[in-house]
Amino acid sequence: MIISLKGKVARDIWETNSSRTLPRNLCLRAKALMTIMHSTRALDDLCIRGEPPSIRLHKLVGDRRGYWSIAIRLTWCITFRFDNGEFSEVKIDNYHRG
Repeated sequence: MIISLKGKVARDIWETNSSRTLPRNLCLRAKALMTIMHSTRALDDLCIRGEPPSIRLHKLVGDRRGYWSIAIRLTWCITFRFDNGEFSEVKIDNYHRG
């Protein structure tokens, strides 16, 4: 279950299914991934195969230690903390961009 959002992009996607920052073609995928997150209490459930395809779940390292990431597409991802079945600090960003 998602308990907190961090940042305008994640909040816009969650509340309105759109964002001025995230490319339009990625908004639906982002909302689908967030809906899956909100409907589950286990990280293993994010590793499903099927729709949406290719959910790449991985732990972040370095200054992002303690966070997880799932790819939306290209360099866009959803980052979050996970503890006791709850997703917090859910954020959509392009953290790979240099």
